[in-house]
Amino acid sequence: MNLSDPKDLAVLLEGLLLAAGKPLSLDQLSELFEESERPEPGLLRSALAVLAQSCSGRAFELKEVASGYRLQVRTRLAPWVGRLWEERPQRYSRAMLETLALIAYRQPITRGEIEDIRGVQVNSQIVKTLIEREWIRVVGHREVPGRPAMLATTKAFLDHFNLKSLDELPPLAELREMEPEVRPVQDDDLPVPAGLQARADAALGEDAEAEPARETSFRSLLAELDTMEQGLKTDFDDLLLDELDDLDEGLPDDELDPFDDEEPQLERE
Repeated sequence: MNLSDPKDLAVLLEGLLLAAGKPLSLDQLSELFEESERPEPGLLRSALAVLAQSCSGRAFELKEVASGYRLQVRTRLAPWVGRLWEERPQRYSRAMLETLALIAYRQPITRGEIEDIRGVQVNSQIVKTLIEREWIRVVGHREVPGRPAMLATTKAFLDHFNLKSLDELPPLAELREMEPEVRPVQDDDLPVPAGLQARADAALGEDAEAEPARETSFRSLLAELDTMEQGLKTDFDDLLLDELDDLDEGLPDDELDPFDDEEPQLERE
């Protein structure tokens, strides 16, 4: 193999990147060669350009990310390739994505500044998860009372989102254009159902009677519940009387209650 030929070197680099399974920088690629055969950085770049061109029209591509170069399946094939794994890709909450976006676009930024922008408290678990995934890290502390930690993204974040640098982040204006436009519904846009319109017309001029009507309805509900409770209490009393009669029938005459002729009076609550 002629390592001075970009085409031969491109084949070797393809094998190295496939075996590595992770991005490799120019320095890392260079260190894989003996000093006597180590190609110049310019030759390595030429070979990588040849490799990228050879991937044209194939299912994979050569992609340069923050950590270096890697061979990866093209993004448009992801819906089918993802079926090879039974585990579904993890979904992230809106709060986590908003926090990550603010760190990416406003870094370095503190947790308090994120809360000021979002208007809600940042869950500590969100920051912990992002740090554990090595997407963000603490890069220092703000010189203010309390010295809060300043957060910034990492190379792993760029690698995960297929970015070479933060300069490749889409502009915020472009992101806003991607959001669906919220169009206010005008009164004349949609016809009002006849039944709903009739109810609205009937309610006009009856505001003064609205509260008593709700009160009557609530009282009716209480009365109905009270009736149900009394019915249950009566059934329970009858059950106790039947059990007492059964007990009396099984006792000898001399053991019968002398007040048996009187109807038992059950105390009601």
